[in-house]
Amino acid sequence: MKQRSFGLLLALLLPLLAPAQSITRVNPTNWWVGMKNSSVQLLVYGPQAGTLAYTITYPGVKLVKTSTVENPNYAFLDLTIAGTAKPGTVSIVGKKGATILTQKWELLARTNAVKAQGVTQADFIYLAMPDRFANGDPGNDKFADMADPNHDRANPFFRHGGDLQGAAQRINYLKDLGVTAVWFTPVLENNQGLTNEGNTMRSAYHGYGFTDHYAVDRRLGGNAAYKSYVQQAHAAGLKVVQDAVYNHVGNSHWFIKDLPMKSWLHQWPAYTNTSYRQQPITDPHAAQIDRAVTLDGWFVPFLPDLNQQNPYVANFLIQHAIWSVETFGVDAWRIDTYMYNDQPFMNRCNAALLAEYPKIHIFGESSVSSIVDQAYYVRNKIDFPFKSNQPGGLDFVVEGAMLAGLKEVGTPAATGWDNGVQRLYQALAQDAVYQDPTRLVTFIDNHDHNRFLSEVGEDIDKFRMGLTWLLTTRGIPSMYYGTEILMKNFKDPTDAEVRKDFPGGWPGDKEDKFTAAGRSTKENEAFNFIRTLATYRKTHPALHSGKLMQYLPENGLYVYFRYDASGTVLVATNSTDKPAALPTARFSERMAGFTKARNVLTNEALSSLATLQLPAKTALVLELAK
Repeated sequence: MKQRSFGLLLALLLPLLAPAQSITRVNPTNWWVGMKNSSVQLLVYGPQAGTLAYTITYPGVKLVKTSTVENPNYAFLDLTIAGTAKPGTVSIVGKKGATILTQKWELLARTNAVKAQGVTQADFIYLAMPDRFANGDPGNDKFADMADPNHDRANPFFRHGGDLQGAAQRINYLKDLGVTAVWFTPVLENNQGLTNEGNTMRSAYHGYGFTDHYAVDRRLGGNAAYKSYVQQAHAAGLKVVQDAVYNHVGNSHWFIKDLPMKSWLHQWPAYTNTSYRQQPITDPHAAQIDRAVTLDGWFVPFLPDLNQQNPYVANFLIQHAIWSVETFGVDAWRIDTYMYNDQPFMNRCNAALLAEYPKIHIFGESSVSSIVDQAYYVRNKIDFPFKSNQPGGLDFVVEGAMLAGLKEVGTPAATGWDNGVQRLYQALAQDAVYQDPTRLVTFIDNHDHNRFLSEVGEDIDKFRMGLTWLLTTRGIPSMYYGTEILMKNFKDPTDAEVRKDFPGGWPGDKEDKFTAAGRSTKENEAFNFIRTLATYRKTHPALHSGKLMQYLPENGLYVYFRYDASGTVLVATNSTDKPAALPTARFSERMAGFTKARNVLTNEALSSLATLQLPAKTALVLELAK
């Protein structure tokens, strides 16, 4: 009798003890009518949301399929949106027995706002870390209800309070410098607690550990501030590059805390880190386990590795990419850790973005050291079993060639067979492997590398030479924030050393290097040097989009031309420690008919071109004339 009573009581209590059914999230948070792809897959999440039977009744919107997965808190709804559908509020209705839940979901009209303009060789990209650039709103520096409530500029590993409002207040500074596009490290929410790295507690100020794909971090100002920044940048003639991460998320991401299914992530019997080695991907002799470790091993233990072969994961990431471009109006898409992603997935994602936004430029980070490996991840002319459709990529090979060559400038090695300027020449000489090398993004440092000035031993001649190459050779140049004011430092002992605050970006800073008055004489010389060359480049198509012809370096002297129907620019580098006379008869193929020139950097007029006088450790930029 007691057993029957207990059983009856338990049966009555179980419904009360079970979590109440509800829908707490729908991703994407909204969609649009008139998209080229008429399909969208909604991730519906909430306690027992996967146990509901769903219906949608809205003109032009059809629920094609409902899918459930291992975790009963998830349902995936496949919709089609007809061309006749109108903007409005869609009701997603979930039923189970007497329970009826209704979730509102917005279908919006597409706007005519500027978006997805792309970046080209005509652009000059400025890379900045929002947390370290400028603080426009001290009120959003920290939030007590976030996993990391710390804010301390004296601690190099904590958040410092830079935000999008502060960046917007410096748009005119970038315009004056000659910048045409801004790339921020990721702006999405990183609601991560501190992580222990190298026995040091660090915040996620860098932005690469997403915890919500549909929320810009509140400490940067949130979605509204990002949308406003893009609109202000566009009004000022600047483009915006969004930094995307597909390979991993933060370990505090909301869907990591309640995993939809085991196959959402790359799972191993024991924790397995990627090897960070590029070779197993392109090596025709590679063992499968080595390929698997490179691709499916986790980047670091606190960044769970997404399994993009899972179709739900793939759809989630692709739709977020499209949603971001349509919502915020960004112009280009930089992809973090590109080489660690599933490459068929990357092709699918790239194709989806390009289908909706044909002008958008996509360039990924594949930190490799060889031309073959770099070409693998972009459109190329090599007979690889897999063919990438990525339009561009970050040019790590040219960066390595420039830095290695610059370190040998002014030394006996400068005139060596394969040293000095030969390194840059040889890297560019292999451009035939790319379908379009002009769509590669060139750079000389970034947030993960030693700062450029320190790499060249704080030698201003080498500094000017490297920036001259960056702004005159083929490709889309990108410069790291602070380079223009001679910011320096090495990653050793920590990467925080190369991610310092921009002086003047915070109220009360002792120095304001956003202004000429706040910069030293040397800093102004560096700033003005970059501004002069960047401004000239922006207004002269021959330099920013003309063809490139380079001549084999001889005795440490390297000459190349940028040219088109509108003009010809000669760049001549003397990488030795002694002045040199450079007879130009050898360059008649490109110089025939030109009799004079103007030095772009000094405005000096040259009345004769028969022999050029090249000071030691100098790169001249000459606009040729008849």
